[in-house]
Amino acid sequence: MDNGFLFHIQVTELLQHFVNGLSIGSIYALIALGYTLVYGILKFINFAHGDILMMGTYAGLFIYNAYRPPEQGFLTIVIFLLAMIGAMITSSVLGVIVEKLAYKPLRKAPRLAPLLSAIGVSIILMNSAALFFGTKSRKFDYPFKNDPLNIAGTTITPNQLLIIFTALIIMTGLHIFIKYSRLGKAMRATSENPTSAALMGINVDYIISITFVIGSALAAIAGILISMEYTVYPTMGTLIGLKAFIAAVTGGIGNIYGAMFGGIILGLLETFGVVILGIPYGLKDSIAFSLLIIILLFKPQGLLGKITREKI
Repeated sequence: MDNGFLFHIQVTELLQHFVNGLSIGSIYALIALGYTLVYGILKFINFAHGDILMMGTYAGLFIYNAYRPPEQGFLTIVIFLLAMIGAMITSSVLGVIVEKLAYKPLRKAPRLAPLLSAIGVSIILMNSAALFFGTKSRKFDYPFKNDPLNIAGTTITPNQLLIIFTALIIMTGLHIFIKYSRLGKAMRATSENPTSAALMGINVDYIISITFVIGSALAAIAGILISMEYTVYPTMGTLIGLKAFIAAVTGGIGNIYGAMFGGIILGLLETFGVVILGIPYGLKDSIAFSLLIIILLFKPQGLLGKITREKI
């Protein structure tokens, strides 16, 4: 084997791992945006976010399985899109209901109270899903042919392309919305100082509800995309929710660009950690939690976050 051929093998393998890491990192980024949006305004962690994702994914799965035709075709794609919209609506409505019932009454309580309330909501949603939908894992079938494509020696599936491009479009759209729209500016003002925002005529309760709608809808999209690679089950939101939270902390929780960056970084680290460090695939989850410890020890504000000091 000559050096040129060896170099070619190494480059194509690196590209392959990069694509795989980018794909899973895009999922983390979409979910992490929900954590960071809520934290940016309410300054607490919505630990029920992963379970809201799970509920939306179940809704999308039931719509898809109920109406999709037996053969793949254009109508299958239409039903898939309707299922995704149904999942987004379900998660958004659930997110707002959870905020109104479990978080709003605790806004002025000590920070531990809404945190415990979020954990309680998470357990209730998981058990409700197990009760009504059963504990059996279900597969979300591809609405299209997912035969791998070979691009310059790198294998990539249509679903990976869908994940990467969907995340790219959504993150670009969210950037434009937050930076330039009237509602986005109101969200930024509320994030900076809710009291001042209210004095300026901004309806803070409405902005908080919109924040939950956007974050929950993005989580539902991520849930549908990842369930085509894995399966749908009542506890599916727990681990991926925790990893997305780690991604948000890594990038700088409260910073939407940090959430995007942290998600991609975590996806790439997980993929390359298995390859370069030789960590068994079954233990790859330890990479995310090791990253969390390192970030908290050496850069607790996150890679793109800023140090904030509270007045006493």
